[in-house]
Amino acid sequence: MKPGSTSPVPNSFNEHWMPFTSNRDFKANPRLIAEAKDMYLKTHHGKIQIDASSGLFCNPLGHGRREITEAVTKQLETLDYAQPFQQGWGGSFDLATRISKHTPGDLNKMFFTICGSTAVETAIKIAIAYHRAKGNAERFRFVGRERSYHGMNIGCISVGGMVNNIKTFASILMPGVQHIRHTHLPEHKFISGQPETGDYLANDLETICANFGGENIAACIVEPIAGSTGTLVPPKGYLEKLRAICDEHGILLIFDEVITGWGRTGSKFAADEFGVMPDIMTMAKATTNGVVPMGVVACRDYIYDAVMDASAEGAVELFHGYTYSAAPVAVAAALAVQDIFEKDDIFNRAKNLSPYFQKGLFSLQDLESVDNIRGYGMMGGIDMKLNTKPGKAGLECFKACYEAGVNFKATGDCLIIAPQFICEEKHIDEIIDKLRTGITNYQNSYKS
Repeated sequence: MKPGSTSPVPNSFNEHWMPFTSNRDFKANPRLIAEAKDMYLKTHHGKIQIDASSGLFCNPLGHGRREITEAVTKQLETLDYAQPFQQGWGGSFDLATRISKHTPGDLNKMFFTICGSTAVETAIKIAIAYHRAKGNAERFRFVGRERSYHGMNIGCISVGGMVNNIKTFASILMPGVQHIRHTHLPEHKFISGQPETGDYLANDLETICANFGGENIAACIVEPIAGSTGTLVPPKGYLEKLRAICDEHGILLIFDEVITGWGRTGSKFAADEFGVMPDIMTMAKATTNGVVPMGVVACRDYIYDAVMDASAEGAVELFHGYTYSAAPVAVAAALAVQDIFEKDDIFNRAKNLSPYFQKGLFSLQDLESVDNIRGYGMMGGIDMKLNTKPGKAGLECFKACYEAGVNFKATGDCLIIAPQFICEEKHIDEIIDKLRTGITNYQNSYKS
């Protein structure tokens, strides 16, 4: 991939309604990606950028992996589709077995979905199905957390804590959902790793149990580290307290590991990293290295067994699924990813690179427009100071960094940085240098 050559532009930008995008702003000055290889992207103007956020956390193994391309091509030539209802194909069982060798404890039963959102939606349904199977149909309530993101289906938005989603779709959200406070406190300034203070915030769950009856709550769902809203790292002892409260009241604990799963924290899963065992865990993104959409819900054995045992012989035990559950092409990509995880010792690579990344990330705290930085493992969030209205600083800084040759995701006024695990120290240096250039250029333009 060489810089310089430009790529053709679509004849019309009018028909495509883009997701999570200021469509009119984008279409006035499009930013198109034409090629990708390893850590780098090429824009339609022929400029080379380094990918500083692994796409949307989903390409940790780099772009254009030959092993995945070959596996997907071979699968399409052999079996392009198999119905997932009342029949199947061998690859999905192989993948479930291989994933179960990595998931913590007895999270051994895998339900395949088509993305992170559908994984969370499925986790919600499995929680309800489990309690009904145990004769506890009164457990219909769920507890989510402020500033959390669990996807864009109705159940996901309901348990999520992104204000704009809740405001926009309030009339159609699930009933019976309460939210505990997020874990980012004012004193948590420029902290790499877990804050020392804030574990008491977990007691919000105990308060909800007192107000609504713990016996009526089906599950509490959290991201171990809230990724999309700015790398909100849990205080020391916080997740342990959530686990204890759930155990006391018979509440299932769901970890949404769509972002943190498969090495992002330096361990295979955040559950491993923090030593807290959930009852249900969701995965997506890195499962296929972002090449083909796929989601996975891992359940503890006792949950699966309860649903099976409560159903009559020959009956469908869980009335749920998707046309593309365990689609052969997605499974082929995921199996190839499993091979790469093992062959390239990816999890240890991420763990060993994390301290160098964190050091580089926090070197940016001297910049005038940077309000705060948080980080853990191979993920970080850079909060920009308010620029007249929320979201403006994030968007304008993203544009400046895009021109400086570094690509990432911005949420509101937070820059989300999550390098690929195949990076070397020189690539981390390049990311940090270009972030410094882009943020400085933004600062200068804002002043002028």
